[in-house]
Amino acid sequence: MIRLNLCLLAVMTLLLNGCGSTQWNGTPTKRVTATTEELPRSKRGNMPFYEVYGVRYSVMNSSVGYKKRGVASWYGKKFHGRDTSSGERYDMYAMTAAHKTLPLPTIARVTNLNNGKSVIVRINDRGPFVKNRLIDMSYAAAIELDMTSAGTAMVEVEALTAGKTDASKTIASTANDPNSRMYLQVGAFGEQGNARSLAERLNSKGISKVSVHKSNSEYPVLYRVRIGPVDSVGEYDQIVRQVETLQIAQTQLVIETL
Repeated sequence: MIRLNLCLLAVMTLLLNGCGSTQWNGTPTKRVTATTEELPRSKRGNMPFYEVYGVRYSVMNSSVGYKKRGVASWYGKKFHGRDTSSGERYDMYAMTAAHKTLPLPTIARVTNLNNGKSVIVRINDRGPFVKNRLIDMSYAAAIELDMTSAGTAMVEVEALTAGKTDASKTIASTANDPNSRMYLQVGAFGEQGNARSLAERLNSKGISKVSVHKSNSEYPVLYRVRIGPVDSVGEYDQIVRQVETLQIAQTQLVIETL
């Protein structure tokens, strides 16, 4: 992934340290576990916005209530010892992570949706700037999530506030439930006809496993267009690339329990 060295310049620019990903199989020599104490914002890495490859990212004012699902990757030996966006040195054996928009630092629980394993990390870096990636884990954190061999994993990222180390782990129990399914949601409509039109459009472009889910517990009723169930990161990426060719960029990973 791309690691950033953010500097507050007059024109809000950003300097890139390098790019890439590594698949180094070593043994961690230490563990540094993050805590949920109130953390002051870093003097670096928290500019209102920055740009990478022509894309503008706005840094969030607060991490309170943040919870999102997506794909995690990891970075290791290549960046060990380099400065992170917050100014801290990257330690591949520490429980840290990189995120594009959460304040630095932010304490978060990351749960691997494929196996239910979770870890608490200190987000102190920016990235990953690769399509369809939500968070970049340190080597040690990736080891704990059992995702180093695959390189990526479906995860849920939940920001933790002070004192809340026992954040809800409902997602961990449903991840291994044979009755739970993961989907890529590509749209939500108040009119059933609009949802069906999108579903038909997706089908006509060769995208399979498209369905319309009606919400009976909400008012007004919503009709959500979903693709799935999705069985792997590879399939997820492939589907996202397919829908992007149709100018559909606002997608999200959802879990349904049957």
